[in-house]
Amino acid sequence: MPVNDEIETRLRQVFQVQELEIVNESHRHAGHSGDDGSGESHFRIRLRAPELAAMGRVQRHRAVQAALGDINTRVHAIALDIG
Repeated sequence: MPVNDEIETRLRQVFQVQELEIVNESHRHAGHSGDDGSGESHFRIRLRAPELAAMGRVQRHRAVQAALGDINTRVHAIALDIG
């Protein structure tokens, strides 16, 4: 399963998603540190869910990282825009 699909599945299992955008930005990092040649090394996630809105910034990031689980260790970078 492509990483972006796996990210979507995991986030939708944990949160009541109102808005979700997952952008694979790996092509922008080709040949740079962290590029493993897979084309799935760098992602940007925009997520809106009601349960996140009440949390502080650090709590939101921790909640999303927990939902992503081992994906965090399989990709080089995940940029988060959470609310």
